[in-house]
Amino acid sequence: MIRLENVTVATVDAAGTEYADGHVVVGDDGRIAAVGPGPATGFDHAERIDGKGGLVTPGLVNTHHHLYQWATRGLALDETLFGWLTTLYPIWGRLDAEIVGAAAGAGLGWLALSGCTTSMDHHYVFPRDGGDVLGAEIEAARRIGLRFHPTRGSMDLSRKDGGLPPDHVVEDTDEALAATEAAIDKWHDPSPDAMLQIAVAPCSPFSVTTRLMEEAAVLARRKGVRLHTHLAETDDEEAFCLERFGCTPIEYAERVGWLGEDVWLAHGVHFDDAAIATLGATGTGVAHCPSSNARLGAGMARVRELVDHGVPVGLGVDGAASQEVSHLGAELRQALYTARLRGGPTAMTAREALRLGTIGGARCLGRQDDIGSLEVGKLADLVMWRLDGLGHEGIDDRVAALVFGPPAPVELALVGGEPVVNRGELVNADEETLTREARQAHRRLLNAER
Repeated sequence: MIRLENVTVATVDAAGTEYADGHVVVGDDGRIAAVGPGPATGFDHAERIDGKGGLVTPGLVNTHHHLYQWATRGLALDETLFGWLTTLYPIWGRLDAEIVGAAAGAGLGWLALSGCTTSMDHHYVFPRDGGDVLGAEIEAARRIGLRFHPTRGSMDLSRKDGGLPPDHVVEDTDEALAATEAAIDKWHDPSPDAMLQIAVAPCSPFSVTTRLMEEAAVLARRKGVRLHTHLAETDDEEAFCLERFGCTPIEYAERVGWLGEDVWLAHGVHFDDAAIATLGATGTGVAHCPSSNARLGAGMARVRELVDHGVPVGLGVDGAASQEVSHLGAELRQALYTARLRGGPTAMTAREALRLGTIGGARCLGRQDDIGSLEVGKLADLVMWRLDGLGHEGIDDRVAALVFGPPAPVELALVGGEPVVNRGELVNADEETLTREARQAHRRLLNAER
């Protein structure tokens, strides 16, 4: 049992409750036993941690990522999405389980150090001789200690059939569906305290057939798991859908059964008013990835309007090859800045940005009853940020300091009450080892010949 005291607490509950000098108590069952003002009472036997100068928030939830891309950072730096993909698809076709495991270890370790306690991953490249790449990233998540929501992605629409990926990186439709079902059967844990849950995630309208989209939705609902895909990220995608399907991306999603409370979509940059209203009416979520969208010049999602229509919106760092920083804590500020670039200084507050990164992300993943806010009975996934250094000095509002200030160091991060970061260092993995393994994976992938 742990009690954090003498610390500012932002619970991110429905009322936005905060304590300038408060406490959080973590029970032996990995759940929050108490949260409130002043010192904790009745928990004298618990290990006490003095949080002076810090802020405790729910752990951040990463709702969109491609961990394998850590092995291809710094490439195609000045391309649009389609040009970037065309450059990198041939390289990704040489992935194997060892490379993916190293990339995932680095990516998840870095996420933990940036305040993330739950991450999804969208993996959709499965070379025939690459081994168990999904298993490799699941093992990496266990190594770091994060709560993990990997998705079994897929692509079956190659260039010869009018899609974007080259022929050698796509799967047969039936094989992809069978492998997706097998992944659910092997890995998915539906329990409330699950550390590992699987979702179904065909890649995008320009890399997946209509049949795969439709049958993947049927499969996911038969198995009781969630659905995820890219949608409305760029103008190129809009043009592709209009030409190939005769409709907009959101109309296509509706046509193939991809709207509902069990669906969250990545990016959603180019949703018009009608699309936003549809998302709100159906409860379909959106993973907002402002840094990646900026890096690729894709545009700025209409987050203010999405939130106002009741759309569940979370934050995502996206793949490390389209957003080399990959720091989820820093994405809070990027989301706020993006909203204000669109709508002015009142378009988003610091606390609204924090909600996107916590309970908003939990809603996208269907975990809002378990994580995303600091409330008694919820899982003890939390972060204590250091805000007493030079970079944050003079910003008296602790939440504002976290969001507006430089990326804050993570003093402590707990997942289910278990430390994954302590005093700014990973608990379960060595950062130097992760760095060396990622370097080797990067070099081997770029130098490989097949």
